[in-house]
Amino acid sequence: MTTKAPLDAILSSLRDPHDDDELFDAMSQFAASRGLTLYPAQEEALLEVLSGNHVIMATPTGSGKSLVAMAAHFVALARGQRTYYTAPLKALVSEKFFALVEVFGSHNVGMMTGDSAVNPDAPIICCTAEILANQALRRGGEQSQDPGVDQVVMDEFHFYADPQRGWAWQVPLLELPRAQFVLMSATLGDTSFFITDIKERTGRDVVEVSGAERPVPLMFSYVIEPLPEVIEELVTTHRAPVYIVHFTQKDAVERAQALLSTKLSSAAEKAAIVEELGAFRFGSGFGKLLSKFLRHGVGVHHAGMLPKYRRVVERLTQKGLLKVVCGTDTLGVGINVPIRTVLLTSLVKFDGERMRHITAREFHQIAGRAGRAGYDTLGEVLVMAPDHVIENRKALIKAGDDPKKIKKIVKKKAPAGAVNWTEGTFERLRDADPEPLTSQFAMSHAMVLNVLARTRDGYGSDPVAAMRHLLTANHDSPARQREHVRQAFRIYRSLRQAGIVTRTRPVTGIVGHVPAARIELTTDLPENFALNQPLSPFAVAAQELLDPQSPTHALDVVSVVESILDDPRQVLFAQQKVAKGLAIAEMKADGLEYDQRMELLEEITWPRPLADMLEPAFRTYRLTNPWIIEHELSPKSVVREMFETASSFQEYISRYQLDRSEGVLLRYLADAYRTLRQIVAAEHRTEEVDTLIEWLGALVRGVDSSLLDEWERLSHPEAFADQTVPDPVEDQGPPPLSANRRVFTAMIRQALFHRVELAAREDYDAFDRLAAKDGWNGDQWADALDPMFSEYGDDAIGMSAQARSPQLFHVDTAPSGGQGTVWTVTQILDDPNEDHDWRIIAHVDVAASDEAGELRMRIVHVGTKDTAPTQGE
Repeated sequence: MTTKAPLDAILSSLRDPHDDDELFDAMSQFAASRGLTLYPAQEEALLEVLSGNHVIMATPTGSGKSLVAMAAHFVALARGQRTYYTAPLKALVSEKFFALVEVFGSHNVGMMTGDSAVNPDAPIICCTAEILANQALRRGGEQSQDPGVDQVVMDEFHFYADPQRGWAWQVPLLELPRAQFVLMSATLGDTSFFITDIKERTGRDVVEVSGAERPVPLMFSYVIEPLPEVIEELVTTHRAPVYIVHFTQKDAVERAQALLSTKLSSAAEKAAIVEELGAFRFGSGFGKLLSKFLRHGVGVHHAGMLPKYRRVVERLTQKGLLKVVCGTDTLGVGINVPIRTVLLTSLVKFDGERMRHITAREFHQIAGRAGRAGYDTLGEVLVMAPDHVIENRKALIKAGDDPKKIKKIVKKKAPAGAVNWTEGTFERLRDADPEPLTSQFAMSHAMVLNVLARTRDGYGSDPVAAMRHLLTANHDSPARQREHVRQAFRIYRSLRQAGIVTRTRPVTGIVGHVPAARIELTTDLPENFALNQPLSPFAVAAQELLDPQSPTHALDVVSVVESILDDPRQVLFAQQKVAKGLAIAEMKADGLEYDQRMELLEEITWPRPLADMLEPAFRTYRLTNPWIIEHELSPKSVVREMFETASSFQEYISRYQLDRSEGVLLRYLADAYRTLRQIVAAEHRTEEVDTLIEWLGALVRGVDSSLLDEWERLSHPEAFADQTVPDPVEDQGPPPLSANRRVFTAMIRQALFHRVELAAREDYDAFDRLAAKDGWNGDQWADALDPMFSEYGDDAIGMSAQARSPQLFHVDTAPSGGQGTVWTVTQILDDPNEDHDWRIIAHVDVAASDEAGELRMRIVHVGTKDTAPTQGE
């Protein structure tokens, strides 16, 4: 019998769900059952929620905002209301979903993040801010009879000021006037505007809960000693774990590398780390480097790492086994790394456009992670002076009191053009409140269409009035509001030209006093057009352009899907860099002048298969589907290239030197796998497509199963309460590569056919690059193939559908040469006369492939069947 989740059980036992005192006592008892006592700020916030007031929770990190959010959901659930939790990142939404399922039960909690929808009719919904904003646009407003939202808990509300996404934090405030809001962040700054604005809009009181003391107070210092000495002192004086904050992933890794020469952990502490790691699998490349760091007592943590690596760093830090963690400022957004001391190496960062000082909000977000509640009585925040200041002080100390030596010192200066910082910069940031949150409202096609859908969906009768409200009641200045009005008219005209909307009267009343026109949609919008992947409908439609009989059909399906996915920019730039390098070599060999080479290089980008077909089709599709107008198609080849070249994850990382971007590549591959499973039309789900999708899933799971495991768990949340979550340090590893015979055979076939393609192009340099794997270099391939080209000419090796035919590929699973599990595989070459005498024969070591997690294949023969070795040679 399944035990009820604790808060679900408490709800069932309530005598009067509308008795505020009983609800307060119930939450207090729940906290006590978990060894917690409500802080005064938590009690105040809970009492205000029970009173029906809006709450702005502006308390420091570690002061228990998560428990307040849980209490708000509890109150709403007890009163039969529907409550939403929103956060800026899908990872935080997912984490909160599982936490709420644990205490409320899977039947009470749902989730929507854009690519996942679980139990969407539940009374508690966890979602990204954009999901709620789009629902508010489509179902909200003063006239709405049922917006379906009674309470909103908005976590990390400082994202209201995010230039790209801030609109999603503002729209619910504008369009859900009857909902109760709980806005939470440690770095809100002055909230007086929100207190006044929300009260005027809703008629409810707004109470700011702030001024709470940090459970662990912070001490701030500006440091001008050399960093290695500072770290050593922090560790030896028991002020670890230390999080060393950098503003690039490269700097974080280099810092960890430098710390290998510093004694941080004793032999016993290192032995404890080794014991905790157990049989955890570290891959090649960055995995080997991280393993070395961890065994020395140093962690690395940044967004470019594989999830399993970040989790193992978090776990080891939680257990107090790592003295130092080198990472980036992503620590400031809810990352689960308990820290005693935060050490910032700089106060300057690149924001995508320019180098600048970090803001007071960014500083306090990072600094707030110092000090572990329940462990530390004090947290420390240290800021390093610039390198040239530290060097100058070091030289001054070395000179001592000798005036001559002091006079000879040549003081170093900040690099020319660099943005510098000083102790004054540090003091300003330390003492400043977070900057006021500024409105980032933006008008888009999706916003207009969502509002216009109100009449059709039955949630309001006057979308024009609703649009007028959005344009005039948002938080922007009058000048910015006028620009929003102009943008709304531009969008309206594009919708009319596309035949998406009609009007029955002049549209002069959209912001004036003349009665507005009745504007209606002429077509039904896709149910979740602005919630899920916006270009998914195009990908489904574009599949009609593909020929299921084409020999490249499966790869073309992949290309259609890849064209709608977000760009993994680091991967694409690496592809472009390699392509340009190869092009330069070819152009030099062809004798082109420098200026010619530079001009031609401008045209070289990453691979963009099917771009000539997809981009015109997309332009046509956009004419009648304007909700995608703000989105661009992006043809690319990552999954396709990996499959075509039969590359393993680590081979691909090595080829493009992506060691610091493994996590970026893995997330992209996981997104591609989920999208392929979701949107490939039935008529295009051929055996080859299914095999490719299975291969991709096996590839992702073989690298790090956590992304797909969580996705699968989300599909069955009811099992979560009774499920023991595996220890992230205990990485059991993927099943053997050969466990799925169909996928393993497809990998072999694709690997051999890749060699066929190289042979057809006579790309012997590529064979040289494969020599370490295959055992054959370019010269050997050239010597073997020259007779074939002499016999049949330049087109000796065909690449048609016939060349890819399964009839030309054979697998003999009988042990070869007494070598145990070694298969003999043969790829017959398709010649112009269809003699089919020429072939490539290879041995595949199945056991070695299983152990390595990637294909282990050696070429043993390239030639005619008459010269082929007999089995066992």
